[in-house]
Amino acid sequence: MNIPQIRMESQFARIGIKQDKPIQEIEQPPAELSIEQPSANLEIEQISGKLTIDQTEAWEDMDIKSIFKRTEEFAQLGYDSWLEGMGRISEQGDELMRIENGGDPIVEQAIENSKLPEFEFNVGWIPSPFSVKIHYEPGEARIRATVNKPVIHATPNQPIHRYTPGKVNVYVAQHHTLSISFVNSKA
Repeated sequence: MNIPQIRMESQFARIGIKQDKPIQEIEQPPAELSIEQPSANLEIEQISGKLTIDQTEAWEDMDIKSIFKRTEEFAQLGYDSWLEGMGRISEQGDELMRIENGGDPIVEQAIENSKLPEFEFNVGWIPSPFSVKIHYEPGEARIRATVNKPVIHATPNQPIHRYTPGKVNVYVAQHHTLSISFVNSKA
């Protein structure tokens, strides 16, 4: 059976958009920078140490003495010998004064006065331990440092900015349509 029909076909309109993108360029030139670092001021004062070595006692132990020491020793030896001699003569005089008590004081005194002195012998060129006296006063270093700050000069540069705005074009890409057709119609 053929039924009459109305056929409608439609097509919607379409919009087209064309877009040109914006262009943005930014350049940042580096800053102009200069840095100077002045040297630090440094002062060093060195006080020397003092070393004192006294080897007088070591030289005296080896019988190498100064003329002043020798003179002093000989003067003391002479004084001691004089006192000893005075004591001996006084004692011998007392013995002779009492000759009546017996004995033979003249012979005894002659034997005593004719004896040679006994000498001691020892190794004389080796000084005694710790006879060299050493004294040291350490030195000192005085250091003064003055720091100088760096000198910095900075000149910033402005950024370079270029901008091209974008565009948007809107257009009708397809118009709307409506088509009507009749099928199985008698008219």
